[in-house]
Amino acid sequence: MAVNLLKHDGWNPYMAGALSGLAAIFSVWITGKYFGASTTFSKSAGMLEKIFSPERVAGLAYFQKEIPQIDWQWMFVFGIFLGSLIAATTDGSFHGQAVPDMWYQRFGPHPVKRGLAAFGGGIVAILGARLVGGCPSGHGLSGSMQLAVSSFIVLICFFLGGVLMARLLYGRGETS
Repeated sequence: MAVNLLKHDGWNPYMAGALSGLAAIFSVWITGKYFGASTTFSKSAGMLEKIFSPERVAGLAYFQKEIPQIDWQWMFVFGIFLGSLIAATTDGSFHGQAVPDMWYQRFGPHPVKRGLAAFGGGIVAILGARLVGGCPSGHGLSGSMQLAVSSFIVLICFFLGGVLMARLLYGRGETS
């Protein structure tokens, strides 16, 4: 019986959790930094803005503290994208889809409508992440590893917000 290592039903959640924990430990050990992603998006916006108005970016207090440049965190986020792309293509689950099935069933086949909703949701999510000083990966992975009470509170709020928005957008779902 041949074993196809590239075709499987997904990662074992215990193995994925253990590897995530090891990656977090090595991140702190090697870089002195904890996991996080939301700052990458504001730094990316700063890098784009530097193309058009470098003096404005240089004058903003936020960008004096968080220098808009490609750094370890930017590479971490790029690695998440690249790793998920590799995983999806190697196990055969990758496919392009402008409008997900659930969205199509609820709101129709309009990719522009879906894109605007996703963009608006992204803006709300990044504003929320900036308000609470971190994103779900920062608070959920790094903050909870440090047993930070504020991170547990924020993480609970992220989950409750996600459940609430899913209910508002998609309803209760189908019951058998």
